[in-house]
Amino acid sequence: MNKIAASELILNPDGSVYHLNLKPENIATNIIFVGDQNRVPKITAHFDSVEFETQKREFRTITGMYKDTRISVISTGIGPDNIDIVMNELDALVNIDLETRTLKKEHVQLNIVRIGTSGSLQNDIPVDSFVLAKYGLGFDGMLHSYDCEHILEKDFEDLFIKHTNWSPRKARPYVVKNSAELEKKLTSDKVFVGVTATAGGFYGPQGRVLRLALQDPALNSKIDNFEFNGVRITNLEMETSAIYGLSKLLGHNACSMNAIIANRANGTFSENPYKPVEELILYTLNKLVL
Repeated sequence: MNKIAASELILNPDGSVYHLNLKPENIATNIIFVGDQNRVPKITAHFDSVEFETQKREFRTITGMYKDTRISVISTGIGPDNIDIVMNELDALVNIDLETRTLKKEHVQLNIVRIGTSGSLQNDIPVDSFVLAKYGLGFDGMLHSYDCEHILEKDFEDLFIKHTNWSPRKARPYVVKNSAELEKKLTSDKVFVGVTATAGGFYGPQGRVLRLALQDPALNSKIDNFEFNGVRITNLEMETSAIYGLSKLLGHNACSMNAIIANRANGTFSENPYKPVEELILYTLNKLVL
C-alpha cells in the first residue's frame, strides 16, 4: 500500500493534522461548520457537555454532546481556500491512518452542515429567514484543481454561462448538488430552498464597488433572474460550493444553511442580525438529532 509522503500529509509533532491541530479521537462524525471562530462557543453553549477544545489560527474546534448526539463545531474562516484545508484534513483524520500514512480499508462518512450568514438576492426572501442550498454554484475555480467532472451538474453550468455571458477569462462556474439525506433532515416550511452561489472574494467578486470598476457591472442582476428547473439563485457567500464539491469527492454528506441578514435586492438589513443566527443554530441542532 502506497505511503503518503510527509510533505503531502503534514502532521504536527504531537501527531495532529497541521492546520486544524486535531487528532482522530477529537472529532465526531456529525460536524457543523461556521466561518467565525467566535460563533463556535455560541453553538456549543447549547451542548449538554464538552469533551474537547482547541484552536490554531482561525480554526477553532469544540466537540461535545447535544441530546445524546456527539457533534463537533469547527470554524473554517473565510473563503474556498480555507475550505480546501478543512475538508482535506478532516477527511484525513477519519480515512487515513496517520501513523502508517496509508488509506484505511473502511471509509468513514462525515455529516457536515454549514451554518452561515448571507445576503438574499431575491425580493421575496426576507431578512431573518433561513435558506437551504440545494446546489452550490462556485465562481471561485477551486474545485477545478481536482478530478471532479463526474460530480458536476453540467447542464446547469452551461445554461448559467450562456445566461450571464460569463467571461472566458474567469474560472468556469461549477455546480454541485447537496446531500439529499441531509436536505431531507433539515428542510421544513420555515426554510427557503434554492441555489447558494459562492464567490472567491467579498467586494468585486460579489459585485460591490468601492474604488475599483467591475468586469461585469450587470452580473448580479443576471444572477438574480437565472433559474434552473424551477430553482433560483437565492443567496451569495464564500464557502458552500467548495464544501459541496469536496464533500462529494471525498464521500461525505454536506448541506449548507444560511440565516439571511441582508436583502441586496431591496437594500434591507436585519434590525437584529444576531437573532436569526441564534434561531438557525437551535433549528439546525434540533434537526440533526432527530
